Amino acid sequence: MRALIQRVTSARVSIDGDIVGSINSGILVLIGLHRDDTLADGEWLIKKLLAVRLFEDEAGKMGRSVEDIRGELLVVSQFTLYGELNKGTRPDFGAAMPSALAKPFFEEWMKQLRAATQLTIAEGRFGAHMKIDLANDGPVTLMIDSKK
Repeated sequence: MRALIQRVTSARVSIDGDIVGSINSGILVLIGLHRDDTLADGEWLIKKLLAVRLFEDEAGKMGRSVEDIRGELLVVSQFTLYGELNKGTRPDFGAAMPSALAKPFFEEWMKQLRAATQLTIAEGRFGAHMKIDLANDGPVTLMIDSKK
């Protein structure tokens, strides 16, 4: 699993002009599923997302997690995180989990994420064409990969 995470002061996702999920201070999480991902990858990623220190502490260092600040999460499925451009200029998404498997996997993973924290969690809609508006704070953007 890959997660592109961004520290935000606000973020929202909309479909056809309707806002389907929004958060205030916290992290925007774009999730990509690899064809070989397992629930163990998901468990590892949940622990990492909730513990990664992206927010300033009293010393001005990135010493606090989203849980420490009681922030919020906006999670959006994004298969393009596994796009490859090794040949030519058209992305190859062969490494991404097929949609028929990815949707139930993502839904189960979201249940596990919600069970792991009391934080507010908003999400996009799997497979939909979405627009994301965000105020990246810092900017702080990191890629997390369960296979590395």
